[in-house]
Amino acid sequence: MRIIVTGGAGFIGSHIVDAYIARRHQVFIIDNLSTGDRRNLNPQAVFHPMDILDPALPVLLAEISPDVINHHAAQMDVRRSVADPQLDARINILGLIHLLEGCKHLCVKKVIYASSGGAIYGEQETFPAPERHPKRPLSPYGASKLAGERYLNYYQAAFGMPSVSLRYANVYGPRQRSDGEAGVVAIFIHHLLEGRSPTINGDGKQTRDYVYVGDVVAANLSVLESPCTGALNIGTGRETDVAALFGLLREKMGSEVTAIYGPAKAGEQRRSSLDIARAREKLGWSSQTTLSEGLEKTIEYYRRSRME
Repeated sequence: MRIIVTGGAGFIGSHIVDAYIARRHQVFIIDNLSTGDRRNLNPQAVFHPMDILDPALPVLLAEISPDVINHHAAQMDVRRSVADPQLDARINILGLIHLLEGCKHLCVKKVIYASSGGAIYGEQETFPAPERHPKRPLSPYGASKLAGERYLNYYQAAFGMPSVSLRYANVYGPRQRSDGEAGVVAIFIHHLLEGRSPTINGDGKQTRDYVYVGDVVAANLSVLESPCTGALNIGTGRETDVAALFGLLREKMGSEVTAIYGPAKAGEQRRSSLDIARAREKLGWSSQTTLSEGLEKTIEYYRRSRME
């Protein structure tokens, strides 16, 4: 298939590109490199350095005539969305609409949308949260991702453009930036490798559902072969608090560095975990990598990167 991956130079998107190419799909990357990295670009993909809000985007989409759009280009920092809601909405809502407008007459067979499980649900009532859980986002980022899902529903109904929204838990793994993107695993590893104390916001008891990027890639592959549409949680169903995560990393890295505790951040929920029963039913997918295994792979990647 001819597949466009927006954000294909980024953390998650680049791994998806690699997997699609390994399965002999023809892949086109659209990325403005605002947070992506040229080093992540697969040389077998066709790279277009373009912003998703660029007026020339519809022309490029028509030239490529894709079978599938995998949309990972986004403003994905919760704290930045709180500081600048207009920027978040411009990228995450208007950028998506611009992309869909350019695709609505192109016979696109499927749009795969990177959504957010934790940010969309807000403070959960049940653990883990199923897709039907009430949506009460606590940040502009969560609100923009939920709005994106609603726009996809409209374009599917109005233009016959099928879509799947993958509601990711907290994704971690190789290539995640340590200077942003809310990548706490990458941030902690970076600090520990440098012997510096990271800051834990709040009391450290806030929980997240940490899912390894390789498992997320497997979900994106499964979606290609499935007729399923709508929202699917992509996580592990397990909670790990931030302080425990830091302790596990310290142990695995043999570090004696301690964390500094700072004030809690606005827009971040207390607890989060995702019920993946629907993904298991519709895709035959479930996370295969334990947190311990995933952290070991990620630590090895950053250690190796420092030596290169």
